[in-house]
Order: sequence, then C-alpha cells, then structure tokens
Amino acid sequence: MHTLTTVEFLVRLATGVACGALIGVERQWRARMAGLRTNALVAAGATLFVLYSEAVGDTGSPTRVASYVVSGIGFLGGGVILRDGAGVRGLNTAATLWCSAAVGVLAASGKLDLAVLGTLAVLAVHLVLRPAGRLLDRAPQAGSDPDSTSRATVHLECDRKSETHIRALLLQALAASGLAPTGLRARRTDQGDATSLRATVAINGQVAPALEQVVTRLSLEPGVRDLHWHLDDESDEPGNPALA
Repeated sequence: MHTLTTVEFLVRLATGVACGALIGVERQWRARMAGLRTNALVAAGATLFVLYSEAVGDTGSPTRVASYVVSGIGFLGGGVILRDGAGVRGLNTAATLWCSAAVGVLAASGKLDLAVLGTLAVLAVHLVLRPAGRLLDRAPQAGSDPDSTSRATVHLECDRKSETHIRALLLQALAASGLAPTGLRARRTDQGDATSLRATVAINGQVAPALEQVVTRLSLEPGVRDLHWHLDDESDEPGNPALA
C-alpha cells in the first residue's frame, strides 16, 4: 500500500490551490462575488479532504469523500445564487465554485496533469464562450426583423410620495438601456395615494430584451406597486406580458 509522503502532500495541495487561484483570478478580474480567495479556498478544502483519506490509507475513502465534497459545494453554491428582480444571477459563479472543487479533487488524487487541464477548460469556458454567448444574445430570433421598429408602453404604479423619485429612475433606466421615451404621462389613481406612470418608447428589433433591464431595475424599488409593459398594438390586460 502506497503511503502519502509529506512532499507528495505539499505538491498536490499546492497544485490544487494554484489551480483554484487561477480560476479565481478570472472571476476577481470580472468583479464577481466569488473571486480569487474564495475559489482558492474551495479548491484547497476539496484537496485537503481527499488528501486526508489518502493519508489514512483507506483505499475506498477518496471516492467516497469526493462525493461528500460535491454535496457540500452544492450548499456553498446556493449562497451565491441571488434573485435580481425578474431574473437570477450568480449561477455562473456557483458553477465555477463547483469546478474549483473538482480541480482540487483531481489534484488531491495525484492527477496533477488532469487538474491543470481541468483548470484550463474552466478558463476557456469563461474567456472563449462568453463572447460567443453575447453574440447569440444579440442574434435576432427566427422570423424577427432586427430593423423593425415596435412601440411599447411601460406601465408603473407607485406611491404618490415617491412619484418624483420613481419618475427619475424610470427615465434613467430607459436611457441606460438605450431607449428614448416618445411620451410620458402621469395621473393620480382613484384612491389618491398612488400615481400611475406610462412611458411610451420606440424599440428597434426585439422588444423583451430591450425592456428587461428597465423592469428589473425598477422592480427593486420599495415604492413601486405595479409594473408591466405591453406592445401598443395589444390591449392593456392582465394577460399581456407582465414582468413584475
């Protein structure tokens, strides 16, 4: 039976930490929640757990410990997944932590070359597939005309005392998304304690992606009671697309 020496322990641990840190550098550079230290620590923890089973000489433990590591990383990854308005963010970060743990397990098992290849694969996904994903997001959907112009109306109801603030945020969110309102109307609701805002915008190409950031941003405001949008050729009914 092979006994794990101190030198082998240090080499495997250093490889695991280095691979996790390399993955974390890319995440830190993009200002993600889990950066250099987090990914390095995840890889170090996975490496140490598997190295423990190697050190005690239980030939069946490494595989069993690796399965426990996978389960543990699931709880850690859940902590970085956040709901952001109508969407969810942090999924890529959680998946990256999972990959860092896998790299640590490979390093602890003595598969140093495979650990390095796994690290390169994770970096390639982030650096190469990111531009490809953006190109796919910008590509027109089947049957849509990217040069067509549509008119949509954003409906917002907010507390009357927050009207000035919410109106400014609405115009700011539209401008940040590259949308210029062609009309903006405000009126007091029947109850008198709320204000209804309607902003009409002209959009070239796909409508939903253009308004997604606007709705997501405004839905986080505490003074907003209702928020939805619809195409101007559709009736303003609950069955229309509602993103809030």
